[in-house]
Amino acid sequence: MIDSLAFGVSPSAPGTLHLQAIGGALVVEPVEGRTVVFGRNRNAVDLCVGENDRRVSRRHGSLTRECGVWCVRALGHVPIRLPGGRRVYREYDPMPLADGYTPLFLPGTRQHLLEAYVQGPRGNFPSARPDEITQPPRTWRLSPDERLALVALGQRYLLYEAHPQPLTWQQAADLLDETQPGAGWTAKRVEHTVVAVRTRLSRGGVSGLTREEVGQPVGNALNHNLMLELLDSITLVPPDLRLLEEEP
Repeated sequence: MIDSLAFGVSPSAPGTLHLQAIGGALVVEPVEGRTVVFGRNRNAVDLCVGENDRRVSRRHGSLTRECGVWCVRALGHVPIRLPGGRRVYREYDPMPLADGYTPLFLPGTRQHLLEAYVQGPRGNFPSARPDEITQPPRTWRLSPDERLALVALGQRYLLYEAHPQPLTWQQAADLLDETQPGAGWTAKRVEHTVVAVRTRLSRGGVSGLTREEVGQPVGNALNHNLMLELLDSITLVPPDLRLLEEEP
């Protein structure tokens, strides 16, 4: 399983900021006026992101504790992209972060991910009574090939685009062929892999994954519903996008 702040964080004081990227991780206490800078120049920032990508600014952005909330600022020319297509530009006001998990994307030669998690007032999950067992989020087990195919098919969801739709079978196959040349990814192989996951999850009680449930016209509904379930259950998380950068 890929490590991600989407799974939650260790217990900490309300307002504590947790950050994680390929270049490292930080835990920052909620001190008013505290600023954390991130970008590609490891010697000039608190957390390095996109170190080998010259399209990422040396000091790309910052997070500052202001009036009891953490606010994102862009320091470079390239904006920072937040979920839902929101963008933070250097020329405009900073964007406050909500409690919980927020992925921040720094556009470069690819999308560089900075994960942020702000500890809420009640912790990661609702409190349970002392004699009750806290129920963790239900995740689904995927084989390496299934995970790879689903990340390709649903990359727009993992990028937290405003109105994501799954790629076509052929688009996903082309992307996988670039990632794993010679591995034999075709549109039919992607389709068979994804349909097998849909069938398994449908039998496991997930609704909206069969033609009978959705009705006509089906369009992208089955794969759209599948991707929503995989994200809601934290089966797929933004760091899974790194799979598309690796070669076998």
